[in-house]
Amino acid sequence: MEINQAFTILKSAGGIRAARIICDNTKKLTRFKVWRMAHALRRGVPVAKIINQKWFYGLQFYTNKYTLDPRPDTETLVAAVIADCGVGAKPRILDLGTGTGCIIGAIAKNVAGASGVAIDKSLRATRVAKKNMHDLGLGDRVRVLHCSFNRPYDFGSPFDIIVSNPPYIARGDMRVDAGARHDPKTALYAKNNGLAAYQIIAKNAKDWIKRGGKLYLEIGVGQDAEIKNIFESEKWTFSRAERDLGGIVRVLVFTI
Repeated sequence: MEINQAFTILKSAGGIRAARIICDNTKKLTRFKVWRMAHALRRGVPVAKIINQKWFYGLQFYTNKYTLDPRPDTETLVAAVIADCGVGAKPRILDLGTGTGCIIGAIAKNVAGASGVAIDKSLRATRVAKKNMHDLGLGDRVRVLHCSFNRPYDFGSPFDIIVSNPPYIARGDMRVDAGARHDPKTALYAKNNGLAAYQIIAKNAKDWIKRGGKLYLEIGVGQDAEIKNIFESEKWTFSRAERDLGGIVRVLVFTI
């Protein structure tokens, strides 16, 4: 199919921006492929899920229906970690619920001495993360494991830094954008009004971090007070909060 024909069909289905991104990032636009992508656009499927790629912190990540698409809000967490790593830093990092691997991948690409472990309870998500670590040239620095932070696990020596963007939307809360409905529900929703994952991390992560190490968490809108209470009740010390570009408290940092 000619590029102008494909662009017209895709623009009609999802608008100019979507059509341009798809045409610029798809090598062979067959008639069937264009029809299928146009149908996906009409159903509200995000462009990232259609072309299987999303830019995050200046890096390109593979994504699919088994992973949460990287979002700009999460760059706040990455920036906070990088800012705390001085010249010559060689932190060992644990990424809880890694998904695409965008958090630990972006940190490791910007902190030359960084290495670590990324875990996810979804086997299919770990396959995506492994692909991204390989594509970023981080296969020898970031190990991806299929396991859950819901239970104790022996990772060997403790970590300097732990990062996580856990599920934090309350079950039944439909205040998510249309695109998020195509992300895996386990990466979005959590029990206990969206706080269940934080309760588990507060308890288990103490065994995985060095004394004086830092824990960086992405949180939902207005959850900061409740999450502070959860972690302080488990003897973590609140260090600081970071706001996203919209001025919303998006990241909490704790030490132990």
